[in-house]
Amino acid sequence: MTLLSEVFRRPLDPGYHEAARRKAAHPDAPVGRTRTVGVLVLTVLLGLVVTAATLALRQPSPSAVEARALLLGQIKDETARADEAQRSISATSAQLTALQEQVLAGEDPKLLARLQQDAGASGVVAVTGPGLRVELSDAPAADGQDEPDLDHRVQDVDLQVVVNGLWAAGAEAVAINGTRLTTTTAIRSAGSAVLVDLVAMSSPYDVDAIGDSATLQTQLALGSAGQHLATLRDTYDIGVAVSARTDLRLPGTGQVTLRYASTPAPTSSATPSPSADGGVAGSSSTQEGRTP
Repeated sequence: MTLLSEVFRRPLDPGYHEAARRKAAHPDAPVGRTRTVGVLVLTVLLGLVVTAATLALRQPSPSAVEARALLLGQIKDETARADEAQRSISATSAQLTALQEQVLAGEDPKLLARLQQDAGASGVVAVTGPGLRVELSDAPAADGQDEPDLDHRVQDVDLQVVVNGLWAAGAEAVAINGTRLTTTTAIRSAGSAVLVDLVAMSSPYDVDAIGDSATLQTQLALGSAGQHLATLRDTYDIGVAVSARTDLRLPGTGQVTLRYASTPAPTSSATPSPSADGGVAGSSSTQEGRTP
């Protein structure tokens, strides 16, 4: 009963009574204005401090900026040297081809014609003609990411499938981003980069093939390469564009030097140890990723 009597006598909390008393004593005084202004000022100050700290953390140190500039300069210099060396190699190769044709033109015209035909097929000389272009590009990056993940980027295996499909469709010559493919060309990956004949490339990738464009496009679509391209486009959102071209120019690789290895005669003191598959034991590297 005492509790019920107290509830009926003082139904409100004492704090409410005190607030009502202050409001009745000072009806014109602003309620909570000072506190509101203080909270607002504190919030602004905290926001400024957090922004300044974020900018300070994102800004690289002067030593890192200097090292980056140095590396970029070295890359540009070495790239320029490599391009100059490649131009010199191409010019020397053209001179050798001209001298070879000059010598054989009078002595053995049939051999000269055979060499010219084989040079085009082997990728030594540049070729022109109609054909097909298959352009592959990485999928757009997801929100909050600078670049797409591995499965949504064009990989070396994708280029291998497309190139093999074009050869099977009847292509006479193939190049990727201006790099001519020959029997000794490898398409591999190094980290996130794709290497074509040891040349680092990035998206987009233009795979050019010389031949009858209608036949190439039809046979490519009917084969396993066409199914692989459809999977890249529909499942991984990778850009795939196939277009016929009337005039493609594929560069040549120049004179190719074939290298081979030979084993010395076995001795009683040392004998090579074969691996389980019958070859010489060695090391290999693989990279996890999408498989066709």
